[in-house]
Amino acid sequence: MVILSKPAIEHFGCIRNKQAATLFPPLIPLVDLSKPDSRQQIIKACEEFGFFKVINHGVPMDFISRLESEATKFFSLPLSEKEKTGQPQPYGYGNKRIGPNGDVGWVEYLLLTTNQDPNLLGTENPESFRIALDNYMAAVKKMACEILEMIADGLKVQPRNVLSKLMMDEQSDSVFRLNHYPPCPEVVQSLNGTSSNVIGFGEHTDPQIISVLRSNNTSGLQISLRDGTWISVPPDQYSFFINVGDSLQVMTNGRFKSVKHRVLANSVKSRLSMIYFCGPPLSEKIAPLPSLMRGDQQSLYKEFTWFEYKKSAYSSRLADNRLMHFEKIVAS
Repeated sequence: MVILSKPAIEHFGCIRNKQAATLFPPLIPLVDLSKPDSRQQIIKACEEFGFFKVINHGVPMDFISRLESEATKFFSLPLSEKEKTGQPQPYGYGNKRIGPNGDVGWVEYLLLTTNQDPNLLGTENPESFRIALDNYMAAVKKMACEILEMIADGLKVQPRNVLSKLMMDEQSDSVFRLNHYPPCPEVVQSLNGTSSNVIGFGEHTDPQIISVLRSNNTSGLQISLRDGTWISVPPDQYSFFINVGDSLQVMTNGRFKSVKHRVLANSVKSRLSMIYFCGPPLSEKIAPLPSLMRGDQQSLYKEFTWFEYKKSAYSSRLADNRLMHFEKIVAS
């Protein structure tokens, strides 16, 4: 568990909640992957929210629980043991500092490539961790590819593996992240009824194609709606949540929007999340799919490689609009 001294909390972002929560917040889109209309539901969710929840996903619960157990063991190690994994440059163990540009959060994390050698991990049984990682990531990768092919079907683009092949490529630049948010005693309720929430992970969008999130049953995740309203996502340890990333926004020429999201610290319970970020090969050119362009429709974005965008994204602050530097000025 991360132990933070009281003065350190001053360095963390806080959100003052002065308004009552929305009485009837919109429901998070729910997609049952076993249903025949799941393609249409995914497209609608990507257009309206950039975010949805999936059930009947096919990932064995045993794989999920085993990796959660291994991750819990890792984060329970003394800080000196966890730091043997190495500083996140960008891969490795991180504590409070998120990236190299000054962002901080009430979080510790382990960032891995999807072919990471677990012998580099500071655990007593790296083989057990390796098996848990391999099983979980293989199952989640399979599900993510199926979702990307459903998206292609729903958009009526050919071939249907136009998106999934980027993940299946041996050079795919996918990454995997384990986040641990310890209980934060500084989350307080003031006398006048306002509350103060400590930022666990600041607001941002994901730069990849999609990201696949699973967490334990602790709340904290919030997404931003199109009007800027933030809503909480009820936790569900048996399901997965899918984020549209910046790259998919570009590939659909803005038809899908990457979802801005954040995590607030919990005062009582630890939150553990596992995120598979589906990235293309570094040399892959990112641009709107030609089959989605109609007539004289113009591209809203300049073409770029994933390497170029990744370099730009990871040189920015979390909350920055990373795509702004790649937008075209389109004449009306």
